[in-house]
Amino acid sequence: MKYQKRDYNAFYHRLIFVLLLLNLYYYGRLYFKTLALLYMSIKTPIFIDFEASSLDLVSSYPIEVGICLPNGQVMSWLIKPHVLWRDWSEKAARVHGISKEELQSDGMEVSLVAAELNKIVSGPIYCDAWAFDSFWSHRLFKASNTKPRYELDSITSILKPEEIDQWQDIRALVIDDLELVRHRAANDALILHETWKRLASQ
Repeated sequence: MKYQKRDYNAFYHRLIFVLLLLNLYYYGRLYFKTLALLYMSIKTPIFIDFEASSLDLVSSYPIEVGICLPNGQVMSWLIKPHVLWRDWSEKAARVHGISKEELQSDGMEVSLVAAELNKIVSGPIYCDAWAFDSFWSHRLFKASNTKPRYELDSITSILKPEEIDQWQDIRALVIDDLELVRHRAANDALILHETWKRLASQ
C-alpha cells in the first residue's frame, strides 16, 4: 500500500506539473501575443495623404486630406478652396474624381480642417510623396493662419533599405487585396498603413 500511495503521489505531482506547463504555454502565448499587438500599436506610425487641385508645386492646393491612425481607423475631410486658391486641373480631377462643385458644397473651411488635424494628430506623421504632401500641408496651415502640431516626414525615413526595395511590391498586393478606389485621401492613407503592417510583420 505504501508503494501504491507513493506511486499515486508521484503521478499526481507529475500531472500537476504538466498542467502547470500547459497553463504557462497557453497563457504565455496569450501574454506575448498581447504584448506584440500592444507593441505594434505603439510603433505603428500615423499616415497622411493629400489630394490636390493639380501637381503644380507653385499654385496647387489641397482639396482633400486623409489620415490613418495606428489602429487602422481612417478619417478624411474635403477642403473648400480658400478664396485666393485659383488653380485647377481637369486632368487631375479625372484621377481623384472630385469636382469643384463638390468642394464648394461639401468642403470644410481650411481653418476647420486644420483645427481637426491638430486636434487628432501630433508628433511624427508619415507620407509617401513628401515633396507634394509637405507643400499641400504647408498651404493648408498657412491659409488657416496656424501651425501644424505634427511633423511630416517621408515613410522612407523609417524604412530599412530592404523594406524600401519591397515597398512597391507589397503596396501593389495591398491595393489588390483591399480593392479600394485609389487617389482618395482616406483610402491612400489606409494603403500606406496596411503596407507598413505587412512589411513590419515579416
